[in-house]
Amino acid sequence: MIVEIDRASGFCHGVVSAIRKAEERLDEGGTLYCLGDIVHNSKEVERLQQRGLITISHPDLENLSGQKVLLRAHGEPPSTYETAKRKGIEIIDATCPVVLQLQRRIKAAYNTRTPGLQIVIYGKMGHAEVNGLVGQTNGEAIVVENIDGLDQIDFTKPIALYSQTTKSIDGLRLIVAEIERRRNPDVPFSYYDTICRQVSNRVSQLRAFAASHEIILFVSGKKSSNGKILFNECLSVNSRTHLIAGPQEIDRQWLEGVNSTGICGATSTPRWLMEDVREAVLEMCR
Repeated sequence: MIVEIDRASGFCHGVVSAIRKAEERLDEGGTLYCLGDIVHNSKEVERLQQRGLITISHPDLENLSGQKVLLRAHGEPPSTYETAKRKGIEIIDATCPVVLQLQRRIKAAYNTRTPGLQIVIYGKMGHAEVNGLVGQTNGEAIVVENIDGLDQIDFTKPIALYSQTTKSIDGLRLIVAEIERRRNPDVPFSYYDTICRQVSNRVSQLRAFAASHEIILFVSGKKSSNGKILFNECLSVNSRTHLIAGPQEIDRQWLEGVNSTGICGATSTPRWLMEDVREAVLEMCR
């Protein structure tokens, strides 16, 4: 049995940086809180919790005072920083630079907007990154997850479209094309490809990897939006692609008569977890 791990899969730079900052602070001792799961992978969250990282929710923030709180790579709205300042909380800001730049662009666009301009964000409603982006507009931005969501837009007024950094390029193109089709010809429409290339550039490579193996084990947390996108890319070229959270979800029947297995994952999937999956496959085939 050939069992290969995709070299390009695993944590993106933003997640690597957030985890490194968490580990450095934990090594210093004391209590460290993280606002939300540091990464959308339960196995990695559990590993860091065992080291002392405490995951909290936004309502919990109001009950803290003078503590250290890490903001994950997804970013936060201005209201989070305001709460932290009011409560004397020390912020360890691990917002991904790509997300931070997008927040600044949207904030600047909102502050200098022309009358009637609608700021639209192509992204997943309720996603941590999207919440942070909407927060830059005092909650006024319109979030669309797909073409059906475009019904919220007034196509007689100016539109500025941005994208969550982990959405697919093809999905963004469809949204742009549909807005172009519906808007009045004289209505200003600007759109910005704000998709992270470290994520989007993985698609073509991942599709080639998936096509080169008989079966694919795609390792990803169930909460990962990026994981869902990349899993479907693998599935589109290899119907024998299976989404698993870890070794315990491998079905031995998948491996029967198979000579080549590929293992890959999302930008939120730790390398050590993919290696655990590889060891499990090899053990099952012995």
